[in-house]
Amino acid sequence: MRILLISVNTEEIYMRTWPLGLACVAESARAAGHTVEFLDLMQADDPNASVQRTIKEINPDVIGVSVRNIDSQKMTDQGFFLDTVKEIVVCCRSVTKAPIVLGGAGYSIYPDSLLEYLKADMGIQGEGETAFIELINRLERGTELVGAPGLYLLGLGLSGPRHFEKDLDNLPLPNVNSFADSVSQGEEFWLPVQTRRGCPMNCSYCSTGSIEGRLLRKRSPQKVVDWLLEWRKAGVKQFYFVDNTFNLPPSYAGTLCGEIIEKGLNASWRCIMYPVRTSDKLIRLMAESGCKEVSIGFESGSTLILNSMNKKFTNDDVRYTCDLLAKYRIRRMGFLLLGGPGETKETTLESLRFADSLNLEVLKLTVGIRIYPQTILAETAVKDGIVSPDDNLLEPRFYLVPSLQGWIRGVVDEWMSSRPNWVS
Repeated sequence: MRILLISVNTEEIYMRTWPLGLACVAESARAAGHTVEFLDLMQADDPNASVQRTIKEINPDVIGVSVRNIDSQKMTDQGFFLDTVKEIVVCCRSVTKAPIVLGGAGYSIYPDSLLEYLKADMGIQGEGETAFIELINRLERGTELVGAPGLYLLGLGLSGPRHFEKDLDNLPLPNVNSFADSVSQGEEFWLPVQTRRGCPMNCSYCSTGSIEGRLLRKRSPQKVVDWLLEWRKAGVKQFYFVDNTFNLPPSYAGTLCGEIIEKGLNASWRCIMYPVRTSDKLIRLMAESGCKEVSIGFESGSTLILNSMNKKFTNDDVRYTCDLLAKYRIRRMGFLLLGGPGETKETTLESLRFADSLNLEVLKLTVGIRIYPQTILAETAVKDGIVSPDDNLLEPRFYLVPSLQGWIRGVVDEWMSSRPNWVS
């Protein structure tokens, strides 16, 4: 079949991104014998024109649309991105009758409501390398779609159980020869890399469980580094490990760093760390293998709030991790989430003082926490009357303790005014 895969994301909220997930689906489809056209609208000057021109050129049998971001996740200066996605769906409809299939991280959080909002034909929740291939094979044969893994049909809901590949080595990584031209080579570009999927931590506000599931699944470090070497030969010098918890398990992270050193990748990389179970040995290996920056979502400096968020670390764990990173001259970017359940003036000031004491290179502060469906925070927000039980949360809703609303913004602004490395 002729397949058009479209990454509709054009937002650069924190950095310019490349659609790794959709590229993995494209690689799987090609391996299954299908013809695939890959369209990244981040690279398009006129997205609608690019979509129309591509559809007319290849006349696809199926169109896959990957939805990454729903909104800006900011309570102030809110940005809602789905209307732009809807324009692309309408644009596709104007030139073809091919079925439109939704996917991507954003879609997996809202499979029913987003399908209804965008008026596509169907969608796949979760990883699509296997599920999308099963769907297009059924479409090609003209057989029953109901039962395809993770499939949602407009108006019918979930039609088949989600599929989680236990061994990620069974899923192909994007071929450099097929995708090198679609990758930016700018100085600020970091190629995304995912070595693991799933997160068992169950933080109160986090949507990762809806996207990837809670069972941690891994690729072999050897295959990951071999893939990185291919991109390095193609000229890519910077990599971003987008795993939610790069350092867990520590043995896997250490083996991965050792492979990078042994095979001489000679590149810079960054990652996201969960500030627990760190060690001098692991951080040293990270530094030696090229790690330049780590994001640390410690979120609060209050034990009360950390417990409310279902965090599995303490302030001492955070300080120990940050001190180790500083020892090996790895840049640290910390994150605070203020105003959630249980927050008070005292816990807010406790968090600000704790963050200040870490002397981080960058601290990002967020006031008000985005509420995602099927999270502990969503249940709390309903109980506390922040949102109604029937709110699908597709349009941005935030948890901010009502009694703190005026005060907390003023305090955060005051602290930020004398700390140029603190950003919102």
